[in-house]
Amino acid sequence: MMNGELKHYSWLVVVAALAAAVPLMTSNDFYLRVLFLIGVNYIAASGLNVLVNYTGQKSLGHAGLFAVGAYTVALLTTRWAWNPWAAFAMAGVMAAIFGVIIALPALRVKGPALAMVTIGFGIVVEKIVSEWQDVFAGQQGIYGVIPLKIGGQMFSTKQWVWFVLILCVALHVMFRYLLRGRFGRAFLAVNTAEVAAESVGVSVYKFKVLAFVISAFTCGIAGALIAQQNQYINSDFINFNLSIFFLLVVLFGGNSVYGPLLGAVVLTLLDSMLSRWPDVQHFTYGALLLFALYAMPNGLAGFVRKLARQFAPGLIHKEPLPQNLPAWQLKPAAGASDTGILLKGDGLYKAYGGVVPTNNVDIQIRPGHVHSLIGPNGAGKTTLLNILSGIVTPERGSIVFAGREIVGVSPNKIARMGLGRTFQNLRLFSDMTVLDNVKVGLHSHIHAGFLASLIGVGKAQKAEQGARDEALQILERLNLRDKALEIAGNLPYGLQRRLELARALATHPKLLLLDEPAAGLNPQETQELIQVIARIRDIGITVLLIEHHMDLVMAVSDHVIVLDYGQKIAEGTPAEVQNNPRVIAAYLGTEDEDDDDYAGAGLNATPGGQHV
Repeated sequence: MMNGELKHYSWLVVVAALAAAVPLMTSNDFYLRVLFLIGVNYIAASGLNVLVNYTGQKSLGHAGLFAVGAYTVALLTTRWAWNPWAAFAMAGVMAAIFGVIIALPALRVKGPALAMVTIGFGIVVEKIVSEWQDVFAGQQGIYGVIPLKIGGQMFSTKQWVWFVLILCVALHVMFRYLLRGRFGRAFLAVNTAEVAAESVGVSVYKFKVLAFVISAFTCGIAGALIAQQNQYINSDFINFNLSIFFLLVVLFGGNSVYGPLLGAVVLTLLDSMLSRWPDVQHFTYGALLLFALYAMPNGLAGFVRKLARQFAPGLIHKEPLPQNLPAWQLKPAAGASDTGILLKGDGLYKAYGGVVPTNNVDIQIRPGHVHSLIGPNGAGKTTLLNILSGIVTPERGSIVFAGREIVGVSPNKIARMGLGRTFQNLRLFSDMTVLDNVKVGLHSHIHAGFLASLIGVGKAQKAEQGARDEALQILERLNLRDKALEIAGNLPYGLQRRLELARALATHPKLLLLDEPAAGLNPQETQELIQVIARIRDIGITVLLIEHHMDLVMAVSDHVIVLDYGQKIAEGTPAEVQNNPRVIAAYLGTEDEDDDDYAGAGLNATPGGQHV
C-alpha cells in the first residue's frame, strides 16, 4: 500500500474510533440523536455529491427519494411482515429504481429545467403520501415500523450510532475508490465538457443516469434508517425543505469525497441548534446556500484544500509516478490496413436555415495518410468534422467508417470504434490534472466495471495502474511528462493544445480528426506540431486535418481537400491543390477569367505564406 493510502486509512481509523467512542462516554439521547443524524445526512449527501458536484446535475427533489426508502421499509415490515434487514436493503433498491424512472426523462433537459423536473417529482411524492390515506396514512403516519435487530434484540440508541458509523465508513471507502478511478473521471468529464467527454467514448447520458441512481440509492437508505430508528414515518418528514437541506449539505461541503462529511457535520449541528426557531432556520439555509454558491464555490472542502496548499503543502499527497516506462505503442487492433478506404462519406448535406455549410460533399479517407481539409473562413470545414464524428447528424447522406454506417450513431460509440478528435476551441477538462485528462481518453480501454471500481481492488486496481502507466507513456511521447500532475487549465496555451492531442491519442484512434491544432501557436510550436503529426502518421494513425497555416498543410499532407461555401471544389496532392485555379479564386477572390493569371502564384501568394 502506498504512503498516501496508508496515511488516509490511518486518519480514517482515528476519526472512526473517536466517533465510535462518543456513545461510550455519554448516554444523553439528544447527543446520540445528533450524532445519528450526522451519519444519516452524510449517507444521503454522499450519493447526491456524485450527482451534483461531480456530474454537475442539480436536483431539488431528493426528499421524494428519501420518502421512497422510508415508506418502502415501513410498508414491508408493518403490512407484509418482511425481515427488517431485507426491508432495509429493498428500500435502497426501490429508491434506485425510482431514480432510473426519474432520470431517463428528466436528464434529457439541462440546468433550471432539470431542477424544475426534480422539484415536480418531490411535490408529487409529498402529495401522494399526504393524500393517499389508505396506503400511506398521511399525517397520522405508519406506526410500528420494525427496526433492525441483532439476535432478536432491537438496536439501542448507541447501536444505531455504531451501525450508521459503519455504513458511513463503508460508503466513504467505496466512493473514494469509485471517484478516484475510471467512473469518477467520467463524471467530472461530463460536468466539465459534455462534447469532449463524448469524443473520447464517455456516454454522457449513461453517466448522468448512473449518477442519479447512485444518489437515489443513498437517499433511500437514509430514509429507511430514519423510519426504522423512529419506528414511525409520516408525511411531515417529506417536504421541500428536506431537498433543500440535502442540496445545501452537498454544495456547502464542496467538490470532494470529503465534502459531504464536512457539510453534514456543520449543517446538522447548526440545524440542531436552530431547531427551536424554524423561521431563523429557514433564513439560515437560504443565506448559507447563497454563500456556498457565490462566496465559496468550492465549498468547505475546497477552502480547506486551499489553506493546506498555502500553509501546509506537505500535507497534500502527490502521487508517485513510475520512471523508465517503455515507449507508447498503438494497440494493434486500432491500426489501419494499408489498402482500402477507412472512411467514405457520400452526399453529405446539412443546412441551418438558409445557410448550407455542408452541401452534397463526398469524401474518402485512405488509411495511413495525412489528409488536410482547407478552405476560406465559413467554408464549412468544422461542420463537416462534426458530421463525421457524430456531433452533428446530416440531413441526408451516408458515412461508412471502418466498414460500418455511422450516420445517427452517438459520438461516444463512434469514438469507441476508433475515431478520435480535437476541437477548434479547446475543450480540456480544465480542473483535472494533465494525467487525468489523458486517462479520460483511455476510458474505453480501462476494463474495470462498476462493482470492481466500487471496491477498488483486484482487476480495478490493476486497470488503474495500467491506465496511469499508459497515460504517462503518451505524455512522454508528446514531451508533457514533466507536467503530468499539474492542473490542465494552468498550462500555457500551446501545451494545452498538445494535451488535447495527447487525450485524443489515448483513445487509440484509427482516424484522428484535428480541428485547427496550430491555432494560437507561435512559429516554434507550429514547427514542433508538424513533427508531431508526422510521428502520429508513422505509428499507423490516419489524420484528417483542418488548418489555416498553409506551411503546415503543405509540409505534412499527402492529400488535400478544399471546401468553399459548403461544397468541395478541389482535391489532390498539395502541389496540385496549390496551383488549382478554383482554389486560388476561392482564397483570393479572383474572377474566373483571371484564374490563369494566378495559377502560377499558388496559395503562397497569401500574406506571410501562413494564414489564409
